[in-house]
Amino acid sequence: MISHELSKWKKNDNQFAPTKFFSNVTSLLRRFFFAVLSVGPMPRHIAFILDGNRRYGKKWKLKEGESHNIGFLTLVRILRYCCEMGVEYVTLYAFSIDNFNRKPNEVQYVMNLIRENTQALVRDLDTVNRLGVRVNFIGRLDLLDGPLREAARTVMKATAGNTRIVLWVCTAYTSTEEIVHGVQGAVEDEWARLRMEGTKREISLEDLEGKMYFERNPDPDILIRTSGETRLSNFVLWQTSFCLLYAPRCLWPDLSLRHLVWAVLLYQRSYAYLEKAKKYKLEVNGQGRSLTPECMAAFTAASSYIQF
Repeated sequence: MISHELSKWKKNDNQFAPTKFFSNVTSLLRRFFFAVLSVGPMPRHIAFILDGNRRYGKKWKLKEGESHNIGFLTLVRILRYCCEMGVEYVTLYAFSIDNFNRKPNEVQYVMNLIRENTQALVRDLDTVNRLGVRVNFIGRLDLLDGPLREAARTVMKATAGNTRIVLWVCTAYTSTEEIVHGVQGAVEDEWARLRMEGTKREISLEDLEGKMYFERNPDPDILIRTSGETRLSNFVLWQTSFCLLYAPRCLWPDLSLRHLVWAVLLYQRSYAYLEKAKKYKLEVNGQGRSLTPECMAAFTAASSYIQF
Protein backbone atom coordinates (compact mmCIF):
# COMPACT_ATOMS: atom_id res chain seq x y z
CA MET A 1 0.00 0.00 0.00
CA ILE A 2 2.70 2.46 0.98
CA SER A 3 4.80 1.94 -2.14
CA HIS A 4 1.65 2.16 -4.26
CA GLU A 5 0.67 5.49 -2.73
CA LEU A 6 4.18 6.92 -3.05
CA SER A 7 4.32 5.94 -6.71
CA LYS A 8 1.18 7.96 -7.44
CA TRP A 9 3.28 11.12 -7.59
CA LYS A 10 4.97 9.72 -10.66
CA LYS A 11 2.06 7.80 -12.24
CA ASN A 12 -0.53 10.55 -12.03
CA ASP A 13 1.66 12.88 -14.06
CA ASN A 14 1.13 10.76 -17.16
CA GLN A 15 -2.42 9.52 -16.57
CA PHE A 16 -4.46 12.66 -15.93
CA ALA A 17 -3.49 15.92 -17.60
CA PRO A 18 -6.05 18.02 -15.61
CA THR A 19 -4.80 16.49 -12.37
CA LYS A 20 -1.21 17.24 -13.40
CA PHE A 21 -2.13 20.83 -14.29
CA PHE A 22 -3.95 21.37 -11.00
CA SER A 23 -1.05 19.83 -9.08
CA ASN A 24 1.44 22.09 -10.85
CA VAL A 25 -0.63 25.20 -10.14
CA THR A 26 -1.05 24.21 -6.48
CA SER A 27 2.68 23.59 -6.15
CA LEU A 28 3.47 26.94 -7.77
CA LEU A 29 1.09 28.80 -5.45
CA ARG A 30 2.51 26.97 -2.45
CA ARG A 31 6.08 27.89 -3.40
CA PHE A 32 5.05 31.52 -3.91
CA PHE A 33 3.44 31.54 -0.46
CA PHE A 34 6.58 30.03 1.07
CA ALA A 35 8.68 32.71 -0.62
CA VAL A 36 6.52 35.38 1.02
CA LEU A 37 6.70 33.55 4.35
CA SER A 38 10.50 33.40 4.13
CA VAL A 39 10.73 37.19 4.33
CA GLY A 40 10.62 36.61 8.07
CA PRO A 41 12.95 34.33 10.06
CA MET A 42 12.54 30.69 9.06
CA PRO A 43 13.19 27.62 11.21
CA ARG A 44 16.17 25.44 10.33
CA HIS A 45 15.04 22.47 12.41
CA ILE A 46 11.53 21.18 13.16
CA ALA A 47 10.87 18.21 15.46
CA PHE A 48 7.68 16.15 15.52
CA ILE A 49 6.06 13.84 18.06
CA LEU A 50 3.77 11.67 15.94
CA ASP A 51 0.83 11.31 18.31
CA GLY A 52 -2.61 9.98 17.43
CA ASN A 53 -2.22 7.24 14.81
CA ARG A 54 -4.11 4.62 16.82
CA ARG A 55 -6.83 7.08 17.84
CA TYR A 56 -7.24 8.02 14.18
CA GLY A 57 -7.77 4.35 13.34
CA LYS A 58 -10.37 3.94 16.09
CA LYS A 59 -12.12 7.15 15.06
CA TRP A 60 -12.54 6.01 11.45
CA LYS A 61 -12.87 2.28 12.26
CA LEU A 62 -9.87 1.34 10.13
CA LYS A 63 -8.20 -2.04 9.98
CA GLU A 64 -5.12 -2.63 12.10
CA GLY A 65 -2.12 -0.81 10.64
CA GLU A 66 -4.05 1.32 8.14
CA SER A 67 -3.89 4.43 10.33
CA HIS A 68 -0.10 4.07 10.64
CA ASN A 69 0.19 3.76 6.86
CA ILE A 70 -1.84 6.95 6.46
CA GLY A 71 0.40 8.55 9.08
CA PHE A 72 3.44 7.57 7.00
CA LEU A 73 1.98 9.26 3.93
CA THR A 74 1.36 12.35 6.08
CA LEU A 75 5.05 12.27 7.00
CA VAL A 76 6.10 12.17 3.33
CA ARG A 77 3.82 15.10 2.57
CA ILE A 78 5.12 17.14 5.54
CA LEU A 79 8.69 16.38 4.46
CA ARG A 80 7.91 17.79 1.02
CA TYR A 81 6.54 20.98 2.56
CA CYS A 82 9.59 21.31 4.80
CA CYS A 83 11.87 20.92 1.79
CA GLU A 84 10.00 23.62 -0.10
CA MET A 85 10.22 25.95 2.91
CA GLY A 86 13.97 25.46 3.18
CA VAL A 87 13.94 23.57 6.49
CA GLU A 88 17.29 21.78 6.85
CA TYR A 89 16.54 19.26 9.62
CA VAL A 90 13.44 17.29 10.58
CA THR A 91 13.37 15.04 13.67
CA LEU A 92 10.75 12.37 14.41
CA TYR A 93 10.02 10.62 17.69
CA ALA A 94 9.29 7.17 16.25
CA PHE A 95 9.69 4.85 19.23
CA SER A 96 10.65 5.46 22.86
CA ILE A 97 12.75 3.09 24.96
CA ASP A 98 9.86 3.22 27.43
CA ASN A 99 7.62 1.66 24.76
CA PHE A 100 9.47 -1.62 25.23
CA ASN A 101 7.46 -1.96 28.46
CA ARG A 102 4.32 -2.56 26.40
CA LYS A 103 3.03 -6.02 25.56
CA PRO A 104 5.56 -7.97 23.42
CA ASN A 105 3.11 -8.44 20.54
CA GLU A 106 2.38 -4.70 20.48
CA VAL A 107 6.10 -3.86 20.49
CA GLN A 108 6.74 -6.28 17.64
CA TYR A 109 3.81 -4.84 15.70
CA VAL A 110 5.26 -1.33 15.92
CA MET A 111 8.75 -2.61 15.02
CA ASN A 112 7.28 -4.25 11.92
CA LEU A 113 5.50 -1.03 10.92
CA ILE A 114 8.69 1.02 11.23
CA ARG A 115 10.58 -1.62 9.24
CA GLU A 116 7.94 -1.69 6.49
CA ASN A 117 7.92 2.10 6.20
CA THR A 118 11.71 2.17 6.12
CA GLN A 119 11.79 -0.48 3.41
CA ALA A 120 9.19 1.53 1.47
CA LEU A 121 11.61 4.46 1.44
CA VAL A 122 14.34 2.19 0.07
CA ARG A 123 12.03 0.84 -2.64
CA ASP A 124 11.08 4.36 -3.70
CA LEU A 125 14.51 5.99 -3.59
CA ASP A 126 13.65 8.11 -6.64
CA THR A 127 11.16 10.11 -4.57
CA VAL A 128 13.47 10.30 -1.56
CA ASN A 129 16.43 11.43 -3.67
CA ARG A 130 14.29 13.95 -5.53
CA LEU A 131 13.43 15.50 -2.19
CA GLY A 132 17.12 15.32 -1.22
CA VAL A 133 16.43 13.59 2.10
CA ARG A 134 19.27 12.02 4.11
CA VAL A 135 17.86 9.59 6.68
CA ASN A 136 19.64 9.01 10.00
CA PHE A 137 18.37 6.61 12.67
CA ILE A 138 19.50 7.51 16.19
CA GLY A 139 18.98 5.96 19.61
CA ARG A 140 19.75 2.57 21.13
CA LEU A 141 19.68 0.77 17.78
CA ASP A 142 21.12 -2.31 19.46
CA LEU A 143 17.72 -2.78 21.13
CA LEU A 144 15.93 -3.13 17.78
CA ASP A 145 15.30 -6.48 16.16
CA GLY A 146 17.64 -7.62 13.39
CA PRO A 147 15.39 -6.90 10.35
CA LEU A 148 14.71 -3.34 11.50
CA ARG A 149 18.39 -2.66 12.21
CA GLU A 150 19.26 -3.92 8.73
CA ALA A 151 16.53 -1.79 7.13
CA ALA A 152 17.82 1.26 9.02
CA ARG A 153 21.40 0.64 7.87
CA THR A 154 20.23 0.18 4.28
CA VAL A 155 18.28 3.43 4.07
CA MET A 156 21.04 5.40 5.83
CA LYS A 157 23.61 4.09 3.36
CA ALA A 158 21.33 4.65 0.35
CA THR A 159 20.59 8.29 1.28
CA ALA A 160 24.01 9.26 2.66
CA GLY A 161 24.77 11.43 -0.38
CA ASN A 162 21.64 13.61 -0.07
CA THR A 163 22.19 17.08 1.35
CA ARG A 164 18.96 19.04 1.01
CA ILE A 165 17.34 17.97 4.27
CA VAL A 166 18.32 15.60 7.10
CA LEU A 167 15.65 13.37 8.63
CA TRP A 168 16.51 12.17 12.15
CA VAL A 169 14.42 9.14 13.15
CA CYS A 170 14.60 8.66 16.94
CA THR A 171 14.03 4.95 17.52
CA ALA A 172 14.61 3.23 20.88
CA TYR A 173 15.34 6.73 22.13
CA THR A 174 14.82 8.84 25.22
CA SER A 175 16.46 12.14 26.00
CA THR A 176 17.75 10.97 29.38
CA GLU A 177 19.45 7.99 27.72
CA GLU A 178 20.99 10.33 25.14
CA ILE A 179 22.40 12.52 27.91
CA VAL A 180 23.86 9.47 29.67
CA HIS A 181 25.34 8.36 26.34
CA GLY A 182 26.93 11.79 25.90
CA VAL A 183 28.31 11.86 29.45
CA GLN A 184 29.85 8.41 29.06
CA GLY A 185 31.45 9.32 25.76
CA ALA A 186 32.83 12.63 27.01
CA VAL A 187 34.23 11.08 30.20
CA GLU A 188 35.83 8.20 28.29
CA ASP A 189 37.48 10.62 25.85
CA GLU A 190 38.76 12.81 28.67
CA TRP A 191 40.05 9.79 30.58
CA ALA A 192 41.93 8.60 27.49
CA ARG A 193 43.38 12.09 26.95
CA LEU A 194 44.39 12.31 30.62
CA ARG A 195 46.27 9.02 30.44
CA MET A 196 48.16 10.19 27.35
CA GLU A 197 48.85 13.82 28.28
CA GLY A 198 48.71 13.69 32.08
CA THR A 199 47.02 17.11 32.47
CA LYS A 200 43.48 17.76 33.65
CA ARG A 201 41.05 20.12 31.96
CA GLU A 202 37.37 20.93 32.22
CA ILE A 203 34.94 18.99 30.07
CA SER A 204 33.13 21.57 27.96
CA LEU A 205 29.61 21.64 26.57
CA GLU A 206 31.13 21.08 23.14
CA ASP A 207 32.77 17.89 24.41
CA LEU A 208 29.46 16.62 25.78
CA GLU A 209 27.32 17.59 22.79
CA GLY A 210 29.86 16.07 20.41
CA LYS A 211 29.13 12.68 21.99
CA MET A 212 25.34 12.96 21.97
CA TYR A 213 23.25 11.47 19.19
CA PHE A 214 22.54 14.84 17.57
CA GLU A 215 26.20 15.79 17.91
CA ARG A 216 26.56 19.52 17.19
CA ASN A 217 23.67 19.89 14.77
CA PRO A 218 21.27 22.83 15.28
CA ASP A 219 18.70 22.47 18.07
CA PRO A 220 15.02 22.32 17.05
CA ASP A 221 13.42 25.72 16.50
CA ILE A 222 9.90 24.27 16.59
CA LEU A 223 8.56 21.12 18.23
CA ILE A 224 5.14 20.00 17.00
CA ARG A 225 3.17 17.42 18.96
CA THR A 226 -0.20 16.48 17.52
CA SER A 227 -3.33 15.49 19.49
CA GLY A 228 -3.16 18.63 21.63
CA GLU A 229 -0.69 17.07 24.08
CA THR A 230 1.90 19.44 25.56
CA ARG A 231 4.15 16.81 27.19
CA LEU A 232 7.63 16.31 25.75
CA SER A 233 7.60 12.63 26.83
CA ASN A 234 11.39 12.49 27.33
CA PHE A 235 12.09 13.74 23.80
CA VAL A 236 14.97 16.14 22.96
CA LEU A 237 14.90 17.66 26.45
CA TRP A 238 18.51 18.83 26.12
CA GLN A 239 17.91 20.54 22.78
CA THR A 240 14.61 22.36 23.42
CA SER A 241 15.49 25.04 25.99
CA PHE A 242 14.62 27.77 23.47
CA CYS A 243 12.22 25.91 21.22
CA LEU A 244 8.66 26.87 20.31
CA LEU A 245 6.20 24.14 21.35
CA TYR A 246 3.11 23.90 19.15
CA ALA A 247 0.41 21.36 20.01
CA PRO A 248 -2.43 21.33 17.45
CA ARG A 249 -5.48 19.29 18.45
CA CYS A 250 -5.50 17.30 15.22
CA LEU A 251 -4.28 13.70 15.18
CA TRP A 252 -1.02 13.01 13.34
CA PRO A 253 -2.61 11.68 10.09
CA ASP A 254 -4.69 14.90 9.94
CA LEU A 255 -1.68 17.23 10.18
CA SER A 256 -1.73 19.50 7.15
CA LEU A 257 0.00 22.43 5.50
CA ARG A 258 -2.05 24.96 7.44
CA HIS A 259 -0.82 23.55 10.76
CA LEU A 260 2.78 23.71 9.58
CA VAL A 261 2.41 27.28 8.35
CA TRP A 262 0.74 28.35 11.58
CA ALA A 263 3.64 26.86 13.55
CA VAL A 264 6.10 28.89 11.46
CA LEU A 265 4.06 32.07 11.98
CA LEU A 266 4.07 31.47 15.74
CA TYR A 267 7.83 30.95 15.57
CA GLN A 268 8.30 34.20 13.68
CA ARG A 269 6.21 36.06 16.24
CA SER A 270 8.33 34.63 19.10
CA TYR A 271 11.66 34.84 17.28
CA ALA A 272 12.93 38.05 18.92
CA TYR A 273 12.19 36.74 22.41
CA LEU A 274 13.77 33.35 21.75
CA GLU A 275 16.93 34.91 20.30
CA LYS A 276 17.22 37.30 23.24
CA ALA A 277 16.91 34.37 25.67
CA LYS A 278 19.60 32.41 23.78
CA LYS A 279 21.94 35.39 23.83
CA TYR A 280 21.43 35.87 27.56
CA LYS A 281 22.23 32.22 28.23
CA LEU A 282 25.46 32.45 26.21
CA GLU A 283 26.53 35.53 28.12
CA VAL A 284 25.78 33.94 31.49
CA ASN A 285 27.60 30.71 30.62
CA GLY A 286 30.65 32.39 29.13
CA GLN A 287 29.66 31.76 25.49
CA GLY A 288 28.53 28.26 26.43
CA ARG A 289 32.04 26.82 26.56
CA SER A 290 32.11 25.46 30.10
CA LEU A 291 29.72 23.38 32.16
CA THR A 292 27.96 24.60 35.26
CA PRO A 293 29.09 23.25 38.65
CA GLU A 294 25.98 21.05 38.71
CA CYS A 295 26.92 19.45 35.38
CA MET A 296 30.52 18.95 36.51
CA ALA A 297 29.23 17.18 39.63
CA ALA A 298 27.12 14.91 37.42
CA PHE A 299 30.18 14.09 35.31
CA THR A 300 32.18 13.25 38.42
CA ALA A 301 29.44 10.96 39.69
CA ALA A 302 29.01 9.31 36.29
CA SER A 303 32.71 8.66 35.84
CA SER A 304 32.79 6.50 38.97
CA TYR A 305 30.35 4.08 37.31
CA ILE A 306 32.16 3.79 33.98
CA GLN A 307 34.58 0.90 33.55
CA PHE A 308 37.65 1.90 31.52
